[in-house]
Amino acid sequence: MGEFQMTVLTDFDKRLLNLLQGNLPVCSRPFARLGEMLETTEEHVLSRLDDLKREGYLRRIGTFFNSEQLGYHGTLIALRVAEEHIADVAAAINRYAGATHNYEREGKYNLWFTLLTPSRHAEEKILADVTALPGVERLMSLKSNKRYKINVQFKLN
Repeated sequence: MGEFQMTVLTDFDKRLLNLLQGNLPVCSRPFARLGEMLETTEEHVLSRLDDLKREGYLRRIGTFFNSEQLGYHGTLIALRVAEEHIADVAAAINRYAGATHNYEREGKYNLWFTLLTPSRHAEEKILADVTALPGVERLMSLKSNKRYKINVQFKLN
C-alpha cells in the first residue's frame, strides 16, 4: 500500500491560494489573469492547482450564487443511516447535482447534506428517493428561516 505524502506549500502556492479565496477574476481566461498577477504563466497556475488538488490542499474552485434569487429552494437534510450503508448512501446522494456539503456526523442523525433544487416538486422527488435507499432509517428536512452567509478566508503566510 502506498503512503499518502503531502508536500509543503511554497510561497507561490500560498500567494495563489490567497488570491483564489476572493479574487478569482471574472473574465474569459481567469487563470491567465492570475498568472499575470503572480508574474507567471497560465500553465504554471493550472499545474500548481492540479497538484494542490491532488495533494488535498484544494477541494474545489467555484462561485457562490444567491440560490433563492435564482429561484432555487434549499434545505438541510439530516439522515439516520445504518452504519454499514453510510458509504453507499453518501455516494448515491453525491450523484444529485443539487446536493452539497455531504458529511458524516456523530450522533443519531449521522449523515447531513444540503440540497438545492429548482422546484419543491424536484426536492420532494429527491427526498423520496433518498428515503428509499437501503439503510436510510429516518430523514429530517430542516428548512431555514433566515439566511446567514459567512465568508471565511484563510490568510496563508
